[in-house]
Amino acid sequence: MAQPVTQQAGEFGHATPREIDAGGADSLLHSATPPTLVDVREQYEWDAGHLAGALHAPVDSVATMIHGLVPNPETPLVVYCAHGVRSARAAVALGALGYTNVQSLAGGIVAWEEAGLPLAPTARTDAQHARYARHLALPGFGAEGQARLLRARVLILGAGGLGSPAALYLAAAGVGTLRLVDFDTVDISNLQRQVIHTTSGVGTAKVASAANQLRALNPDIQVEAINERLTADNAAVLMNGMEVILDCTDTFDARYALNRAALAARIPVVHASVYRYEARLTVFTPGSGPCYRCMHATEPSAEAAPACDVAGVLGSVPGVFGALQATEAIKLLLGIGAPLVGRIMLWDALDARFDEMRLQRDPTCADCSTVQ
Repeated sequence: MAQPVTQQAGEFGHATPREIDAGGADSLLHSATPPTLVDVREQYEWDAGHLAGALHAPVDSVATMIHGLVPNPETPLVVYCAHGVRSARAAVALGALGYTNVQSLAGGIVAWEEAGLPLAPTARTDAQHARYARHLALPGFGAEGQARLLRARVLILGAGGLGSPAALYLAAAGVGTLRLVDFDTVDISNLQRQVIHTTSGVGTAKVASAANQLRALNPDIQVEAINERLTADNAAVLMNGMEVILDCTDTFDARYALNRAALAARIPVVHASVYRYEARLTVFTPGSGPCYRCMHATEPSAEAAPACDVAGVLGSVPGVFGALQATEAIKLLLGIGAPLVGRIMLWDALDARFDEMRLQRDPTCADCSTVQ
């Protein structure tokens, strides 16, 4: 059983971090609702060994990285360093950012080892070093970034024009778990743009066709294929346990249902849509930017927003924006770069022009006005 929380005073003034000892932390990690571990040590310390499943965010960067690593501020966190001093400071900082359930590991990783508890080495297999070599060479990415992706869980809603390239790039990047949701079967008319499917797959469920390709591309990852239509009734269940959602749907009913459920679960959504020769992309992060209903307060008419089987679509357009969705998802997972929050990227393929417009949060929005 977890030991009672103790308090520390001193350099933190009135802000006193909650602490938990090694045995209590180990018990929580084996409970039905384990906390997320955050290692705030430096890179060389992390490379020497860390707790299994931990996220890495050095103490001087944890405040800027935490939203990308742990979007939901209600997620239970156990923060640790070498001896417990830096993690106590980090716990206070995270509390000030609105994270409501943060504990510092008393005595740090030294106390953990003294209690006879195991560490997880950072070394990957030779095959993984070779597969992800170009990632490992990237500044700000490296081994810790790749390890983070291998632990990540992403929901892709739709295995069509956008979902196909997005899923392929996330699988190739080594995102550990991809949950793919679609209710349709492969039709020969899909093959002009839905590049994850093949002629031999015509007539099969899209999620089954896509899952076969993703597993063949990267055996490191887990693919959860769910042959269902997203609705208001099942949206929360489908996104349970996910860290980032890619909205590759093509109906307004699905987008509004997704928006409400993602806001409630505080999971960021990377949204894209295509129309003929044009496309748009943005990111919705609950509590810190606008949501889908801020962009479309009411559903457009069928005449104003016809489906692609009526309006047509250039096959390469969803290919480009599905790849961009994968890029935004990776940025969110790693806490790098500037995600498209409050910004809409627009592309006119015929004019070969990218534009950007700002999207403000609507203070009267029926979906997000009460989300802090």
